[in-house]
Amino acid sequence: MTTAPLSITYDQVNWNELREIIKHRSFSKGNQVTLSSGRSSTFYFNMKPTMVDPQGALLIANLCLQVCDAGEFKFVGGLEMGAVPIVCSIAPVSAARGKPQKVFFVRKEAKAHGTQNRIDSIFDVNDLKGARVLVVEDVTTSGGSALQAVDTIRKLGGVVDTVLTLVDRLEGAADAFAQRDLQLLSIFTADDFRDQSAT
Repeated sequence: MTTAPLSITYDQVNWNELREIIKHRSFSKGNQVTLSSGRSSTFYFNMKPTMVDPQGALLIANLCLQVCDAGEFKFVGGLEMGAVPIVCSIAPVSAARGKPQKVFFVRKEAKAHGTQNRIDSIFDVNDLKGARVLVVEDVTTSGGSALQAVDTIRKLGGVVDTVLTLVDRLEGAADAFAQRDLQLLSIFTADDFRDQSAT
């Protein structure tokens, strides 16, 4: 199944407010840090404080649900831990709107006990077969974390053509995804925070 690439114009009020929360809670620059990808950088996003901020969580859900609606995705999920707060925000906000969104997260390793599943959700993983799935994550650098989720979902028969990230660091993930027939959508990019115009 092939679908046209999505083009999203995010709600400007939600976008501006979330950008301010990220600036104050999750963005830092100046010190040399090592990213989870192994690369070094002088700016850093720790999205956890924004994702657990009540208003931040609501705004993230609102903006992500714009993409869900535009793409008519049946499921939304991603790799632990970055995707967990995102999908846990999407679920109640979508229910409050009267259009509950099916969400899940992918474990990095199968559970060592019980079902030994890689997918945690309330639905049967067989429901993924043939269904369009949106993969989400908090910050994208090389794209490795999202690709782990994509591979797991595709092995279960899910159709994945789009990855949505809260922040794209603009360090090659889009090209890596394109090689795997994936479109990268971002709510923000690093330039929204490190440019002088974004301060």
